[in-house]
Amino acid sequence: MLVETFAFALVGVVVGAAALLSWPAYFRAGRPLTLGTALGSALLTGVIAHFTLDGRYPAASIAVSALASALLTSVLARPDLAAGRAPAHRHRPQQRPHRAGAHRRHRHA
Repeated sequence: MLVETFAFALVGVVVGAAALLSWPAYFRAGRPLTLGTALGSALLTGVIAHFTLDGRYPAASIAVSALASALLTSVLARPDLAAGRAPAHRHRPQQRPHRAGAHRRHRHA
């Protein structure tokens, strides 16, 4: 189990580093949070997979750890905040067409 734990940790660091190196603009949360999420999720899911599979399939436990780490790290990705990718419709007040006589609809008592 000790060797597998080191393998889970290594998988988490590799997944986090790959995410930061592949798409640095997508991870605005910060490097420590991204690496910590990848590492923590790899360790946690690896240990759960190890005990679920009864320790018989260490390669499968490592694969589950890598997959879960990648999925949970991708939750932090924000492609909408990447440079030059912000949609034009956000944060702009909506303009309504002007109708003649619209100011007369409400009577003041």
